Amino acid sequence: MLKKIIKRILISIPVLIGVVLVIFIMLRIVPGNPIVTMLGEHVNQQTIDKLTVEMGLDQPAYVQFFKYVWNALHGDFGTSYRMNRSVTQMIMDAFPYTVKLSILAALISWTIGVVAGVVAAIRQNRILDRLFMGTALLGVSMPIFMAALLLQYVFAYKLQLFPISGYEGFSALILPAIALGWNSAGSIARMTRSNLVEVMQDDFIRTARAKGRTEAGVIVFHALKNALLPVVTMMAIQISSMLSGAVLTESVFGIPGIGRLAVNAIENRDMPLLQGTVLFTTVLIIIGNLVADILYSVLDPRIREVK
Repeated sequence: MLKKIIKRILISIPVLIGVVLVIFIMLRIVPGNPIVTMLGEHVNQQTIDKLTVEMGLDQPAYVQFFKYVWNALHGDFGTSYRMNRSVTQMIMDAFPYTVKLSILAALISWTIGVVAGVVAAIRQNRILDRLFMGTALLGVSMPIFMAALLLQYVFAYKLQLFPISGYEGFSALILPAIALGWNSAGSIARMTRSNLVEVMQDDFIRTARAKGRTEAGVIVFHALKNALLPVVTMMAIQISSMLSGAVLTESVFGIPGIGRLAVNAIENRDMPLLQGTVLFTTVLIIIGNLVADILYSVLDPRIREVK
């Protein structure tokens, strides 16, 4: 297991470097001057030249790139052009909001998804199955921003049960979490149903029934345990994606998390801030995939033996 973790980490290093390189190149081919972005359009040329030298923007691109990578390895993502603040500190300030939103969305997604998938599998080809799978398909198909706007209009604007936008405590996270978790719940429900239906046809299920196990016991203690193996992998990947920044959800509901920070960086052409958020989210996704692989190997020893 330790060798596998080390191997995945080593494989991830070129991925991180590639992501930084792509973002670095893309941001520098976009027209505009970061000094002007930082100080405004009326700054004089003398000030621009002075700050260009002080910030190292006059150096060759490859020097700037390796300097940025070296600083990033030490946890320094530079200084925001627009806010004149440490990018690392801005990410750390925004990350707790994203964590709270992601955890709540994951709990909603996992609870609804697994329960709906199990009920649909038990009631296969019946009304509940079609109802739950139709709702799951709607959740998977509907864009997150559409679900967010719909929830915002009905429950915040019309019924006034929740805040429309901003962070004012736990209640402000409920609608964003539902919007963010609905899509994931649909995927989990569909996978849980298909896996459970397949597992229920296996020989060991018939053996458990022959031994006198109740149908509920067969499902909970035998079928569900095996059906949820790939679902657990999907859950780990989903939580890493949520933590990496729910850009649309945080933007619609005004949650000051990583996603909204990235949007502000794009709007203001704040290159260090955008680079920092992209690199940070890439690390989270890599960690999530690594955790998913480890969980799958732990839950299914056959996978560990093959690898």
